[in-house]
Amino acid sequence: MSLDSSLKSSSGLTRHRNVLTRAERIARMVEKGSFDIETGKPLGMLKTGNRKLKAAGKSKKKDDAAAAS
Repeated sequence: MSLDSSLKSSSGLTRHRNVLTRAERIARMVEKGSFDIETGKPLGMLKTGNRKLKAAGKSKKKDDAAAAS
């Protein structure tokens, strides 16, 4: 019997996750300077977005100009 591709664990952690754990949110807020570990309370924290940035692709105009040179 084969294993369904959605159940394979090898690629499960390499995907982009939109939801962060509390520790990840605190770490990200400390980097930005919006949370102080000593005096900050973990309840009622601000929301922290985890956006995936797309890599910029090459435009066709630049490729055509480079090929013509």
